[in-house]
Amino acid sequence: MKTQFACLALAFVLLPPYLSAQWVQTSASTGHIIECLAVSGTNLFAGTAGGGVFLSTNSGASWTTVNAGLTNTTVLSLAVSGTNLFAGTAGGGVFLSADSGTSWTAVNTGLTDTSVQSLVVSGTNLFAGSYHGDGVFLSTDSGTSWTGSNMGLPTYTSVWSLAVNGVNLFAGTNCGAFRSSDSGTSWTAASTGLPTYNTVWSLAVIGVNLFAGTSDAGVFLSADSGTSWTAVNTGLTDNSVWDLAVSGTNLFAGTYLGVFLSTTNGTSWTAASTGLTNTCVTALAISGTNLFAGTYFAGIWRRPLSEMITDVERRELLPPSFALEQNYPNPFNPNSNIRYQISEFRYIKLAVYDLLGREVAVLVNERKAPGKYEVNFDGSNLAGGVYFYRLQAGDFTQTKRLLLLK
Repeated sequence: MKTQFACLALAFVLLPPYLSAQWVQTSASTGHIIECLAVSGTNLFAGTAGGGVFLSTNSGASWTTVNAGLTNTTVLSLAVSGTNLFAGTAGGGVFLSADSGTSWTAVNTGLTDTSVQSLVVSGTNLFAGSYHGDGVFLSTDSGTSWTGSNMGLPTYTSVWSLAVNGVNLFAGTNCGAFRSSDSGTSWTAASTGLPTYNTVWSLAVIGVNLFAGTSDAGVFLSADSGTSWTAVNTGLTDNSVWDLAVSGTNLFAGTYLGVFLSTTNGTSWTAASTGLTNTCVTALAISGTNLFAGTYFAGIWRRPLSEMITDVERRELLPPSFALEQNYPNPFNPNSNIRYQISEFRYIKLAVYDLLGREVAVLVNERKAPGKYEVNFDGSNLAGGVYFYRLQAGDFTQTKRLLLLK
């Protein structure tokens, strides 16, 4: 992952009080930066800065170090290919484990840059993104040998992220995004719409949509295989996106200020960090029914996917603002319905007034939860004519006119 830079700020990003689901800290070591996470069946692996690899076989309830043979314990990237687990390290190259981390072997022949920031598997191909500027490397024999795959990439390109989408391989770099349609043999720039001077720290795929998390400009979406990009940051209050993770059609972003969730292909985001005491989230992974978040010196945290998705769906159903609608029917005799919506817990008063400003009916006068409401107004005891109805909710006031015919 991307933690060569220190987290500059920690913050709580709290959901409203009626959304009570929380993150729970697992027993993983809190003494290291969590650089990356990977899942293989029921096994969850964590790569750390200086602590090597940790393994949990019980959804984070307990963790063990699995470093035998791992001579470099700063693990920047992890990838799973069948029964093989690969670890990219900071200066030690790539290591292979065929026994769930019990033992490791260096597999670096042909790898001229041994700081491996990113790894991805595409069929029988394994790609490694280097940190010090040697670009992308390809292995077709499970890491036994490597060849440079850099034609079209700028010189001194640091490859922070890799992703596969159909026949296309994408590289997120310090020079934007690049696409290869021939297994890394050649690359073309795919950065139109991406901000200049922003590193693409993370990449994720949902169907035909490709997402890029940037170092300082938030998340971008491409629906045309990287030909063009559009910013999708509404509700994303932190634009430094360390990692992205996908569960079905749900997209999660790990940032300096916690975890955010989009259920709308990035069109809108909702904070999902309640309970995180350290919100600098450096790595994300989906394992079973849980989302795991690796943090900056605060270990690994777990939260059920269903809680967050339900919370976001509830928030998206809530009105975004206070509003009073026109009564219907209007004119009316003698009954009419009045709809209104409130976006926060407030004491609400909805009343009807005559032309002289005298209160002739109180329809609502109580504390209400956020939501949409409808109330019936019965004017059978009033004379025909023009009346006004007013909604008051704290500082919000709105008045509309109605006509009673008799």
